[in-house]
Amino acid sequence: MKHCGRILVVDDNEDILLSTRLLLKQHYQQVKTLNDPNEITATLHSAKNMAAEFDVILLDMNFTRDAISGQEGFYWLKRILAFDKNIVVMMMTAYSDTKLVVEAIKAGAADFITKPCQNEALLASMTAAFKFSESKKSIVKLARQTSGLNHALNFSGRPFLGESETMQQVFSTIEKVAKTDANILILGESGTGKELTARAIHNASLRAEQAFISLDMGTIAESLFESELFGHKKGAFTDAKQDRVGRFELAKGGSLFLDELGNLPIIQQVKLLAALQNRQISPVGSNDIINTDVRLICATNDNLLDAIGEGRFRQDLLYRINTVEITLPPLRERLDDVKMLAEYYLKHYCQKYRRTCFIDAQQMKYLTRYQWPGNVRELAHLVERAVILAETDQLDFSLTLNMKSFSQAESSNSQTILTATNSCSLLEEQANFNLLQVEELTIKKALHHFAGNITKAAKALGLTRGALYRRLEKHDL
Repeated sequence: MKHCGRILVVDDNEDILLSTRLLLKQHYQQVKTLNDPNEITATLHSAKNMAAEFDVILLDMNFTRDAISGQEGFYWLKRILAFDKNIVVMMMTAYSDTKLVVEAIKAGAADFITKPCQNEALLASMTAAFKFSESKKSIVKLARQTSGLNHALNFSGRPFLGESETMQQVFSTIEKVAKTDANILILGESGTGKELTARAIHNASLRAEQAFISLDMGTIAESLFESELFGHKKGAFTDAKQDRVGRFELAKGGSLFLDELGNLPIIQQVKLLAALQNRQISPVGSNDIINTDVRLICATNDNLLDAIGEGRFRQDLLYRINTVEITLPPLRERLDDVKMLAEYYLKHYCQKYRRTCFIDAQQMKYLTRYQWPGNVRELAHLVERAVILAETDQLDFSLTLNMKSFSQAESSNSQTILTATNSCSLLEEQANFNLLQVEELTIKKALHHFAGNITKAAKALGLTRGALYRRLEKHDL
């Protein structure tokens, strides 16, 4: 199924435009290309008039009039962000000049891509860009609606919602640690807001004017980890056709956010630890030593203590990255916040789809009694689907919640709860199965639901891909 997002690609190389469009059209519903940057402004105005604004723009840094300096790219980056600061702009360059790339990110670019790029790397970057785009738009709308409320915590216009005591404790911890330079480890299930927390910490820190660089370990092929973190030199390996700047170098003076840290292979953990201890890195294929200056923020939904016991994670690295831990509570542990969140998403999606829907008291009870294995992300998606499919203005969640086909995510104490057809069948199944049987059945249902797609099944179950593979092996599936 294609992502509903809209992409604009701007490059004066027709071959790059064609190949990029052919690749992205397989995954995204709308991909428009321009070979002349002077058409950008008119294109953005036209899209806005049709209520079809672009979510992500891939923008070349250099055009024919200015082959290597990148100044044209900077000019158009500023014009785009002046038109709409919520558009996520990814810069493309065939000249991996560290200074230019860092300046582009400081100027507002979300990331950069070195040309020519591998299809896998481009798709991974686009996935991260759309994730950022969705968060950015949601945050802006939320900021307008929560202005002045005492249950919203704001860092540079980036709020969280939560009236519950557990969220107030999270807010308090963020306020305390943000002004320090301590390394932070954010723990929590998928969908609890780990990236939003990391950005809030950065925006409230003394490094707020510098770059915030993120890397989702769950989207990077194992062979590319070292290159992504430390960069590489041309010719360092088969596909290294240009020098590449690593994330450590890009984040110099700012914050480096490593999401899904549990996916980092053990051999790369050794190199990450050395970089943190020595404050120095060396690009792949080079003997050059580069000094680093980053505030490290890591996040994972994996249990790193279990990972240490299983030999998947280094204990000395854990000590290095978790000067302060922030644990984000799953939504089932702060059900008092469900009503507020549901009302926010209801308003948001009613505006987006031009509907006038409401949630009555009985339907709100369904929402506040559900356990939310997918956390806030699941709640948002549920409300969006309900608004889209509603035949009347009154939303009905009862059937949707009772017909959930498979598992809820693992809770913090590693228990797996099976979501069954209704509450009675849930009790019956839990009475008839021991924990291992419940886990095996849950995994089977998840795999069947996603037609064997390991990545999607792992995400739905609240596991990393590595954790799911170990459970498949354990149950001989």
